[in-house]
Amino acid sequence: MGVRLMVVDDHRLLAEALASALKLRGHRVLAAAAPSAGAAELVVSRSPEVCLLGTAGPAEPGVFDPVVRIKKERPQIAVVVLGPVPSPRGIAAAFAAGASGYVRNDERIEGVERAMLKARAGEAAVAPQLLQQAFGELLHPAVQPDDEGARLLQLLTPREVEVLIRVAEGEDTRVIAAGMAIAPSTARTHVQRVLMKLEVGSRLEAAALAARTGLLERVQRSRSGQGPSGGSGPERSTRS
Repeated sequence: MGVRLMVVDDHRLLAEALASALKLRGHRVLAAAAPSAGAAELVVSRSPEVCLLGTAGPAEPGVFDPVVRIKKERPQIAVVVLGPVPSPRGIAAAFAAGASGYVRNDERIEGVERAMLKARAGEAAVAPQLLQQAFGELLHPAVQPDDEGARLLQLLTPREVEVLIRVAEGEDTRVIAAGMAIAPSTARTHVQRVLMKLEVGSRLEAAALAARTGLLERVQRSRSGQGPSGGSGPERSTRS
């Protein structure tokens, strides 16, 4: 038995193409629309069994507000979100809002149809591989730039942090040695230790890594008294 459904997506061509494909498979499509606002009102007014709701940004604040509105006013409507590969938070946010399923927007029509049928039957509709990806990210989260900066800062002594700052400012070994009142050979050793600890092959790579991870900003905040840096820093006793 076909599903009575609506397709709502910001991309009208995608919505219409999906609606046409589902009609050919025997489903009754009440509307294929692409409203930038008013999606919830449209769905509530037509009261389908299932709503396929497209989204381009599952992590954006408020993106699932239409789901909340639909479930509040028509709790019998099953909402299946169509979106890109989400983070675990994206999937969680969709279900927290009341969605019955989450399907990748590049899923084959058979996969979308299976999700619709499961959602109408009151089951959670999430592809196994999507759950695997979500759990994989939860178990092995990507290191955020700020976290990476803190980790790198823990690896360096205060003296090496100063050397890294000077390297990032473009100073060569001779200038580093003069500025820190140490022998050029000692400055060279410090530079090599910094490169080794940061696992980079050149001064340029070290400077780029420090900038990208926010390590230099952490040191600057610490030195200006704006709070702890969250790791090793210039406040510790100096060790070579």
